Amino acid sequence: MLFRSCEYDNNINNVVTYGRLYNWFAVADSRNIAPAGWHVPSDAEWKQLEMYLGMSQAEADATGWRGNDEGGKLKEAGTTHWMPDNVGATNESGFTALPGGYRYDVGYFDSMGYLTVYWSSTEDGSYSSWVRLLSSYYSEVYRPGSNWLGGISVRCVKD
Repeated sequence: MLFRSCEYDNNINNVVTYGRLYNWFAVADSRNIAPAGWHVPSDAEWKQLEMYLGMSQAEADATGWRGNDEGGKLKEAGTTHWMPDNVGATNESGFTALPGGYRYDVGYFDSMGYLTVYWSSTEDGSYSSWVRLLSSYYSEVYRPGSNWLGGISVRCVKD
């Protein structure tokens, strides 16, 4: 059976700190994963945040690792949750991204403590959508497309 959401390592104790991981079908469901008055941000809204934090339009439109320190401005500072060295983390934005890892589409989990990935509500092609990835090893933001079957985090935006 296809999962819609799960806890990292299927351990309910991880939800308190890192929240749940969702596949695309939960994100795109018309019943709306977000609470009333909130929504999953589009790729354009992620770009708007990244440019506010210092990226140029060209950088925001690119794929791969982009920017300079915008990822660091989003990550919780220190190593309470992020594994050393948590490069460039200042949490200057107040976003406080935590490294909740992800779930591969085949069901195993990876990278808690080292990275976090967030869905956008924008498809990038067949069976994938734009996401944002933050890593303990980089201060930039990674922008790839992600397979709809994997489990990653959601960060909602107020309407």
